[in-house]
Amino acid sequence: MADTREGIIKESLPGMTFRVEVAPEEELLAHLAGKMKINNIRVLPGDRVLVEVGPDGKRGRIVRRL
Repeated sequence: MADTREGIIKESLPGMTFRVEVAPEEELLAHLAGKMKINNIRVLPGDRVLVEVGPDGKRGRIVRRL
């Protein structure tokens, strides 16, 4: 099961990918989950989000905007 963390969007990258800061001095790359794409939920830099972090700890999936 994936680890879920809260973070802040720092930068928007091409292809619905975002750089998310999950802790001070710790960032990861995350893409939007399918339900967020389908429901047209917009995510902008500065938004608080919930991220499911993969097993490598470097990539994740944005599952909710807080």
